Amino acid sequence: MDSSSQRAPCTVFFDLETTGLDRSCELVQLAAVSGSHTFNLFVVPRRPMQPSASRITGFSVRRQRLFLHRRPVLTSSLREALVSFITFLQMLGRPLLVGHNIRRFDCPVLARALDEFSLRSDFQKHVCGFVDTLPLARQLLKDSGLQSFKQENLVKSLLGVSYAAHNALEDVRALQRLYWALEPTANQIQQHIFTLDSLAAASVNHE
Repeated sequence: MDSSSQRAPCTVFFDLETTGLDRSCELVQLAAVSGSHTFNLFVVPRRPMQPSASRITGFSVRRQRLFLHRRPVLTSSLREALVSFITFLQMLGRPLLVGHNIRRFDCPVLARALDEFSLRSDFQKHVCGFVDTLPLARQLLKDSGLQSFKQENLVKSLLGVSYAAHNALEDVRALQRLYWALEPTANQIQQHIFTLDSLAAASVNHE
């Protein structure tokens, strides 16, 4: 049987919103979707929100409370959010985690948070790997003439719609639709799979 026709693992699309774009930024929102299954939790960060991040995402912190577009949101501790995410993934049976530009940004932030609470090994038991749709889309659409491979632009170009970008839940809902439209084969997906450990090893090799 051709490997491209083999049954693919369950796919979970995930995204983070953070206090900024620097290496020490902290998680503010963790969202994921898999078909009709949805996960969405907010965290009060221990570091201040960078003004540029607040402008883009709409998040702000006042008196240890998190606000989204000036409305208070219910929050969990960072550890509670991570444990709940692992439980969500466990329910879906070792899924493949998919996100846009996650190799350079979301995965290092997630790995740092998991390591802080010694949750990395537990997390890795319940996922089969990661795929970054940024290089995947560049491969699949290399002859399309697209100038930008930002998720917003891909969704607009391929699906003809706009959405509330920089809200993690809306981002993952849009990414799920985009991924289905791209229709990558199992072989193409396999070429782009990585793990948190392989990411760490690559980082060490580049230092």
